[in-house]
Amino acid sequence: MAAAVKDTFNSVLDKLHLGSGEVAAPPKEPTAEELKALQDKYKQAKQDQVFSFWDSLSSSEKGVLYEQLYSINPQHINDITEKALHPPAASDKDKEPSLEPLPESATASLVDAKQEDVEAWYDSGLELIAENKVAVVLMAGGQGTRLGSSDPKGCYNIGLPSEKSLFRIQAERIYKVQQLAKKKHGKDNVVVPWYVMTSGPTRRPTEKYFEDNSYFGLEKEDVVIFEQGVLPCISNEGKILLESKSKVAVAPDGNGGIYQALVTSSALGDMRKRGIQHVHAYCVDNCLVKVADPVFIGFSAGKDVDIATKVVRKRNATEPVGLIVLKNGKPDVVEYSEIDKETAEAKDAKQQDVLKFRAANIVNHYYSFRFLESIPEWAHQLPHHVARKKIPYVDTDKGETVKPEKPNGIKLEQFVFDVFPMVELKQFACMEVKREDEFSPLKNAPGTGEDDPGTSRRDILAQGQRWIQQAGGTVVSEKENSEVEVSPLISYGGEGLDFLKGKEIKAPAVIEKAE
Repeated sequence: MAAAVKDTFNSVLDKLHLGSGEVAAPPKEPTAEELKALQDKYKQAKQDQVFSFWDSLSSSEKGVLYEQLYSINPQHINDITEKALHPPAASDKDKEPSLEPLPESATASLVDAKQEDVEAWYDSGLELIAENKVAVVLMAGGQGTRLGSSDPKGCYNIGLPSEKSLFRIQAERIYKVQQLAKKKHGKDNVVVPWYVMTSGPTRRPTEKYFEDNSYFGLEKEDVVIFEQGVLPCISNEGKILLESKSKVAVAPDGNGGIYQALVTSSALGDMRKRGIQHVHAYCVDNCLVKVADPVFIGFSAGKDVDIATKVVRKRNATEPVGLIVLKNGKPDVVEYSEIDKETAEAKDAKQQDVLKFRAANIVNHYYSFRFLESIPEWAHQLPHHVARKKIPYVDTDKGETVKPEKPNGIKLEQFVFDVFPMVELKQFACMEVKREDEFSPLKNAPGTGEDDPGTSRRDILAQGQRWIQQAGGTVVSEKENSEVEVSPLISYGGEGLDFLKGKEIKAPAVIEKAE
């Protein structure tokens, strides 16, 4: 039975053009027969330059390089590179695609939704959480390079009075929503497992950060840290680049790599074992994200869709954001650069004060587990996109490391939303949420003034102040900027603050418990 399961698993990996990724003992130098077979494979794909320094390598270096090259299918790399660099000629339909907003039947908006609808979604979502049917996937492969840090971005302290990192804020929201579900439904044990997708450079630092912080109050077995895949870096001439004489230059395969990574890691299998039916996926850089949001889960599950996505209202016609639309009759994302001025400025026929195309993508998605189970059937169909980069490499003629001053190659990546057009419209839904409540991304260096640590900090503190005022409390401060932080441990989304009614809160303050 075990052998059959392993064979099935490996057949899935073959379909995805991946190795099993199993961690083994330090690799041994291959036999002459093994080496020749692999060299022939690369020679046939005209990528045998990767063996340029083989004879000068030590036995251990040969073992490492052989294992890395064995895990790569060079012909597949040639194929996806060719498709990415020279995509099929666009049809007339694609040159001038039909763009429409998603139909009302597929959408809901928390900006103007009926309170009873929101409460019904919340109640049904919280019930699914109480039944241990909800999981969360976090895309956390990025480093804080733009922020002046080499640590994983989730470790970043955005400057809150509590000095909490993004990881801690999100972990505490998971803890709180578990407590809310326990209390409402009288359950002893409610678990929302957290699957944290890292990249090669961030995996170990992420694991250590979670260990050093005792998983922020969550159970260790309920936090699954896994790693997204990588793809070789390619020269402008289409050749696989070497980072060193014994190592291929690789780069993470983009946030669209989440699908293959769920299959090749233990994540999807762990979800299956737990009986998960609903999955919330999001990016680490959004400090306001409602992790395992009961409203979103309830809305999506109620519609019985395979994919749903959250959006915020586009600020104005020129805001450079991707939009969720119906493109040639299919759900899709169009980038700002793909839309002409007339389309961008078009007004909604029913609401002349808002844009017709306003559903800004915030990479915040719902998936049915049944859909994720089908990943092996379609993941290989997802397109790859080209990112032209300056990639350090070893010159295979001179043996010297070159640090280029201008882009000399490409990195191939996939986008998480490329799967949207594969889903029938009836299996897709979209929920508009309030930007000030749910979206404040951390993208730029401190002091930029937009999507930077300062704006993240500002938006969390402003949210806390709104919650206190809505609960009937008053914030006072001797300073111009009144700063009050409401911990996720005391309130997930503004609830549970009745104890503040009629009270005066002196800023700065951190509200961690009812007192």
